[in-house]
Amino acid sequence: MRIKVIVPSGVLAEQQAAKLVAEASDGSFCLLPRHVDFVAVLVPGILTLTSADGEETFFAVDEGLLVKHGTDVRVSTWNALQGKLGELQQAVLAQFREQGEQEQQARHALDRLETSLVQQVLDWDGRRHA
Repeated sequence: MRIKVIVPSGVLAEQQAAKLVAEASDGSFCLLPRHVDFVAVLVPGILTLTSADGEETFFAVDEGLLVKHGTDVRVSTWNALQGKLGELQQAVLAQFREQGEQEQQARHALDRLETSLVQQVLDWDGRRHA
């Protein structure tokens, strides 16, 4: 099978594989070259590609979509990291920490905007009745 892992910035990986293991919302699954055409919604987890000689490649993937059509498999996801199985956990945790900090900053900015908007509405409403 020809596997292509796609993230918003482009193609992260493109390689041949004899076996693919991934995780969907209803559990993990395995695709082999003669598997029927298939579509799955992926949940965050590990995507494992096994080459014909048994070598494994691992990807930590975020939510996404997997489409198998013939011998082509496309995995489209917001985030993915390629690495050794033991190293992926640390890389994913670091990325989640960074995203968590960015989300926290965004929430604080949104809170300030909401507070400012409420204050302006109250000021405007107060002037109107005065």
